[in-house]
Amino acid sequence: MAKVSKNARVAQRAANAGSGRDFVKVVQSIKNPKTGKYSYKQVMVHKDKVDEFLAKK
Repeated sequence: MAKVSKNARVAQRAANAGSGRDFVKVVQSIKNPKTGKYSYKQVMVHKDKVDEFLAKK
């Protein structure tokens, strides 16, 4: 098995830049009006659309 150079690994990371690093996990707490208890909604959202997701209720 051949050893992979550091430069090759850096180039490979740059090629995969758009894969999964553009998404973030957003955890939003939602209060139940009847009981007053909180539940949590977890969603994976594109990092450019986080503000839009949090703005709508």
